[in-house]
Amino acid sequence: MSNLIAGILNINPALAGTLVGLLVFAEDALFVGFVIPGETAAVLGGVLASLGHVPLWLILPIVVLAAIVGDTVGYEVGKHFGPALLNLRVLAKRRGRLDRAQDFLRRRGGLAVFLGRFVAFFRAVMPALAGTSRMPYPRFVVFNAAGGIVWGTIYVLLGFFAGKSYEVVARTVGQDTAIVVGAVVVIGIISWQVVSRLRRRHPGVDPDGARENHQ
Repeated sequence: MSNLIAGILNINPALAGTLVGLLVFAEDALFVGFVIPGETAAVLGGVLASLGHVPLWLILPIVVLAAIVGDTVGYEVGKHFGPALLNLRVLAKRRGRLDRAQDFLRRRGGLAVFLGRFVAFFRAVMPALAGTSRMPYPRFVVFNAAGGIVWGTIYVLLGFFAGKSYEVVARTVGQDTAIVVGAVVVIGIISWQVVSRLRRRHPGVDPDGARENHQ
C-alpha cells in the first residue's frame, strides 16, 4: 500500500486526484476498504492539495462526491443481490462483525448509516446492508449524503493542514513511512472519539471489533 501512496504523490496531478476519488468510491461500492481504507485516500487528497499538486476546492468535492456515490452503489448492490452478497467469502470470516453491523442498522436505521462511515468495517458494509434491508432510498440518501460531506471534509482538511508536517517527516524517515504514519495518527484520533461515543450510546455495539487490520 505504501508504494501505491508514494506513486500517487508523484504522478500527474489530474491523474492523482482521479485515483484518490476512485479509491474512496471503491471502498464502499466494491469492498476495497478491506484492503485500502478510505481515510488514507481522503487524507492523501488533502496532502496533495497542501503540496500544491491539486487545488483544495477541487479535491474536496471529489472526495465527498466519491464517498456519496460509492455508498449509493453499495446500497444498490445490496438491494439487488441481497443474501447472495452476505454469503461472499470475503465476509464469511467476518460474520460476527457483520452481525453486529446488521443489529446496529436494525436499531438505529439512518443514524447507523451516518455513524458507520466513521468506523472502518461498518463503512465498507453498511451501504450494502442498508440496501439488503430495503431501507427506504430517500432516508438512505439523506444520511449517506450527510455522512459523506462530514467525513470527506474532515479527512481532506486534516491532510491539507498536515501537509507541511508531512514534508518534514518525509525528509527524515522517508516518503512512504511518513504518509502511512500520518494517516494512522489521524485515523486513530478520530476513530477513538467515534468509538467512545458509540460505546456510550450503544453498549451492545463493539466498533473496535469492526476495525480492520489492513495488511
